[in-house]
Amino acid sequence: MRITGISTHVIGTPWRNLTYVQVHTDEGLTGIGETRMLGHTDALLGYLREAEANHITGSDPFAVEDLVRRMKYGDYGRAGEIVMSGIACVEMACWDIKGKALGVPVWQLLGGKVHDRVKAYANGWYTTERTPEAYHKAARTVMERGYRALKIDPFGTGHYELSHEETLYSVSLIEAVRDAIGPDAELMLEMHGRFSPSTAVRLANELAPFRPAWLEEPVPPENLKALKKVAEKVDMPVATGERIHDRIEFRELFESQAADILQPDVGHIGGIWETRKLAATAETHYMLVAPHNVGGPVLTAASLQVGFSTPNFKVLEHFNDFADAEIKKVVKGAPQVDPETGCFELSHAPGLGVELDTDAAAEFPQQQARFDLWAEGWEKRAPKGQRS
Repeated sequence: MRITGISTHVIGTPWRNLTYVQVHTDEGLTGIGETRMLGHTDALLGYLREAEANHITGSDPFAVEDLVRRMKYGDYGRAGEIVMSGIACVEMACWDIKGKALGVPVWQLLGGKVHDRVKAYANGWYTTERTPEAYHKAARTVMERGYRALKIDPFGTGHYELSHEETLYSVSLIEAVRDAIGPDAELMLEMHGRFSPSTAVRLANELAPFRPAWLEEPVPPENLKALKKVAEKVDMPVATGERIHDRIEFRELFESQAADILQPDVGHIGGIWETRKLAATAETHYMLVAPHNVGGPVLTAASLQVGFSTPNFKVLEHFNDFADAEIKKVVKGAPQVDPETGCFELSHAPGLGVELDTDAAAEFPQQQARFDLWAEGWEKRAPKGQRS
């Protein structure tokens, strides 16, 4: 079997463009992969056009390791977010082809299942007025949908510091959310790399009574010594990793022991096998894995293949019940959170278990998607003209 070419489809919403890549073969099998690029979609498409000619066409889709190696190192220049994301789309599509050809789900090819279900946590649910009352109501909706966990960044446009007034307001938002979800649900606290170490520690201490399940990206991701400074002073798990795009670059994080939970993005770190390798190393350092997942149904399905086959897998992020929920129809077999358990249940469908509906995808053309985490009202995930 050989790859004959690829085709790309961009699903657009006002705040995110999702890039789907179909890998076609001479035996009629087609695989699918996906990533979400923030502001670099056209660059990704340009890279994929070159990679198709230089590396992909003519390759054996079963030889995933070899194809990834050639795409990563065959152009000599150091691979960054765009290259690793392009690799991820093609790589997960190859796993999809291999699973379909063999008639088994991808998790079966990764060593078999160790979990019958993967817990989900909701994100994208607080696209409402930034008030305690609105957040309380929105959080109740999440619980009513069956989730047992959710994540929130309550800090507005904070950067390095947060004023006393804004700190009190952020605390009031978290208090409202905890009241809405009750004592048993997990509440993940997101900082989006906003703060200096001292501010992050102060805020973590202020919010400790509401028992956050983790403290995510408390400081900008470039300085792991700053992260270690936070980790040594807070009494809650620290999570990070979504903006590290190469498995090798996690080495310093492992050495520093500055995080408890790793959050690689399967769509940015080179795909399914790269994530599984990273998870194995994390296991030797007694760290859990909880992938970053701001993608649609295909990236969710790919992340779940890792989840079902990984002993130290904690939970999977999920946007698609609350932000742009209508995009789920672009895929047949989209993963669903079981409202009875708050989990994704094990799928036995071959490959990734999903198929792109290109006709449905055409209803969501690429947009000039813009998502600025430093802009007022960013949490509404709407164009600036639609924010109030």
